[in-house]
Order: sequence, then C-alpha cells, then structure tokens
Amino acid sequence: MRKCDIICHMKDLMYFYKKAIKKGFALGAFNFSNLETLKAICSAAEEEKSPVIVAISEGALKFLGEGYIFPIVNQAKKEYKAPIFLHLDHGKSFEICKKAVDLGFDSVMIDASDLSFDKNIEVTKKVVNYAHKKEVYVEAELGQIKGIEDEISVENNHFTDPIQAKIFVEKTNVDSLAIAIGTSHGAYKYKGKSELKFDILSNIQKQLKDFPLVLHGASSVNQELVKNINKLGGKINNAVGVDENLIKIAVTKYNIVKINMDTDLRIAYTEAIMRSLKNNPSNFDPRVYIKEAQTAVKNVVKNKMKNLLNSSNKA
Repeated sequence: MRKCDIICHMKDLMYFYKKAIKKGFALGAFNFSNLETLKAICSAAEEEKSPVIVAISEGALKFLGEGYIFPIVNQAKKEYKAPIFLHLDHGKSFEICKKAVDLGFDSVMIDASDLSFDKNIEVTKKVVNYAHKKEVYVEAELGQIKGIEDEISVENNHFTDPIQAKIFVEKTNVDSLAIAIGTSHGAYKYKGKSELKFDILSNIQKQLKDFPLVLHGASSVNQELVKNINKLGGKINNAVGVDENLIKIAVTKYNIVKINMDTDLRIAYTEAIMRSLKNNPSNFDPRVYIKEAQTAVKNVVKNKMKNLLNSSNKA
C-alpha cells in the first residue's frame, strides 16, 4: 500500500491518477461536513484498500470552522491505513483557494466556470501559480454542471467544448479538469432518464490524451433509501440520480480519474437516523443513531469503491 505523508504532495495524487488511467479505476471524492462522516469514509477506504479523497465545500468549511479541518483530517491520516487526500470542492475565488492551500489542503478546486472563458483562464492560472509553489494539486472546471448543492446553483448544463478544453489546460497548467457532459448536482438531477454525452467525453479525451478528467454530481440517489425517507415522514419527491452503468463506462473506458459524490452520503446518513429514531423512539442518545448513520455512510462508500469506482485494492 502506498501511503502518503501527513502532508501529501502533488506527486502522491498524481501517482494515483496516472495509475487510475492505466488500470481503469477512479478515486472517489466524498464530501463530508462532520467528523462521523469523515471517519466513515476513511474506514471504508481502509477496509477496501482504496485511495480516497475527502472533499469539503465552502459551505461545509464555514459550518465546521476552518481551524478544525486540518487537525481532524490529519488525525484520520494517522489512524486509517489508506492514502487520504484533503480536497477543497468548488472554491469560487482565488481567495478561498489560497486559504485552503495555506490551511494545508492537499488539493484545491477553483471553479470559475461561471465566468467568461478568458476570465476563467486568468483566475485558474492565478490559483495554479500560487498552489504549485506549495506543492498543492489544482483542479479546475470548464463548462457548467447544472443542479443545486450547498452553495452551487446552476440552472442548465453548459457542456464542455473539447477544443476549449485543450486551450484551457495549456494556458493554465492546471492538473486536472472537471468537465460537463450531463451529470448534475443534488438529488433532483433529471426529469427523465439520465444521459451522459460520451461523444463529448471522447472528443475531450482525444484533445487531452492521458490527462486526468473529473466528473462532479455523480450520485446515483438510491431509490430504496429515498422511499424509506418519505415513508418515515420525509419529503424527497422526484429525486433521480445518475445511472451507475453510465459512470462505470466513464471510469473504465475514458480518462475519468475522480468521481465526486455527496448526495448519496447525505441520503444514507439521513435515512439511517430517521429509521433509528422511528424504531427506538425512547432513545435520546445521539451516539446511538449517529453510529447507525456512520455505518450506513461507510457501507455506501465501500460499495462505490468496490462496484462503481473499481478502486478497491488499488492503494
């Protein structure tokens, strides 16, 4: 097992991304916003012998408090026998990315995709120049992925242009690129059948040979868990996720080396707590129902690593 130091370096993440392209797997980037979810993700990675990215959004950074993030993730790196990388998800400005770099993050994503092409290049290049001096990996986004999640809200997909993707990477020197090919943020991804634009993905890969590509908004939104939540008094109607068969194609046949998932963990966590309180209405010890939620999240992550990402035994 290759285990990075407490402070990981670009070369450690690059090692796994290159291996992922060669071996046909992807690293899961799982969002967390509390200690229990973080521990569940890391425990799953240890048991599956998988590298893992623990991602935190700007909203979660505010919720947890920036001073808490680095210490608890460092403790997880010491405790769990797995390569664990701390990643800033959807940093919307140079300032927030700089803050994450200075806090000790292993990787940051600058998402200036809502700006013009030239301005996106300008902001991304500024982040790259700063982060690379500290040996921090940088992901950027070109095109826009629709949906609502945390502080991200985009009404429509704006698919990534393959020619622009090549120009963007060359001008920014970014390390990986999040692309828009039909995935979507949140639990309400599609009104009908999910679809990914593999023709666009194929053309991007031709333009960027052996370059690490990323898919955001790839949760499958387990329908059984959604039904359970609704039966227990929740209201998550018409929630539809991405067909996992499409994600498998992206992982095994293309240079998709990182898959972002948040909603699936939230749904599993919520369903477990609601079910626990329903089955044990006299319980008022949070350790009981949170433990059940933690186990539920861990099982989701293990399943993703084993059956979707193909990242088990790749550490």
